[in-house]
Amino acid sequence: MPSFAHPWSLLLLPLAPLVALAWLRRPRTALRVPGLKSFADLPAGRAMRARRGGAILRGLGVAALVLAIAGPRWPDPGTRLTSEGIAIAVVVDVSGSMAESDFPWGGATIPRLAAAKRAFRLFVLGGEENGVTLPGRAADEIGVVAFAVNPEDTCPLTLDHPTLLQLLDAEQPRGVPDTGTNIGDAIAWGLNRLSAAGDRRKVLVLLSDGEHNVPAPALTPRQAAQIAANRGVPIYTIDAGGPAAPDAKPEDAAARALGRKTLESVATMTNGRCFVAHDAASLLAACSAIDRLERKPIESFQYRRYAEGYPACAAIALACFAAVLGLEATRWRRVP
Repeated sequence: MPSFAHPWSLLLLPLAPLVALAWLRRPRTALRVPGLKSFADLPAGRAMRARRGGAILRGLGVAALVLAIAGPRWPDPGTRLTSEGIAIAVVVDVSGSMAESDFPWGGATIPRLAAAKRAFRLFVLGGEENGVTLPGRAADEIGVVAFAVNPEDTCPLTLDHPTLLQLLDAEQPRGVPDTGTNIGDAIAWGLNRLSAAGDRRKVLVLLSDGEHNVPAPALTPRQAAQIAANRGVPIYTIDAGGPAAPDAKPEDAAARALGRKTLESVATMTNGRCFVAHDAASLLAACSAIDRLERKPIESFQYRRYAEGYPACAAIALACFAAVLGLEATRWRRVP
């Protein structure tokens, strides 16, 4: 369907009949002669046709000029461009504890990191898994940061999602001497990667199963969260560590509780949300919730190429005015 770039200009269309009417009612000159024999051979009705023709051509010229100003255009659906999405940094814990095979998934128990890979694959590419269906994030630039004691770039922000997931699948839990969980620096690293996204909306998703246990000079999670809050980047945290075992040592239970509290505070400080995921259903539910939260409030623009009609309208207006001036100077010429 055609549309107009400046539709309010169409309010000028009533000028077309007004111009034609004004031309018909214009005062005309008269020639005083003692007789009309000199005009006896003129064709009957020619003067009337000239008056009406001049009025019609002038009205059409004004109407075509108004249409040209309004900018008629026809969208070309074959050249529709992809809308710009958001930028997402996925920050994944790959410390040694992520190798523990205590994560229920589809009737089996798999390592925590393997569960994280499956969930993020569904989040990025879309599809159906365990009764959960996601549309995917085809328009979003997504990057991955893996961390244990130190954060590392797995993949920078990219729209090449198959390659990104291939690089994520290659990540393995770290062993000695890279033992520890450096959540603070991992968040800062993810924020640094998001800075390449320019002015688009930025989001950070953090998945970890433990507490921050790396001493200074590493940033604390709260320090890193404050940086994210200052930049307006929400952090969605996913606690994949599970509850402490009933026979766990008091210090281990305290560390597990501290880890969850840390993730909750990071999400709260940045206007994000914290999710607890101990099995496939809860992890996929967390990914689904993040997907919904980062779709509903975002309005992305879609650009489309148009076939512009204003040159044709302007040409018609010029032709009408040229025709009426030419005819009135020749065939429709008046005497005197």
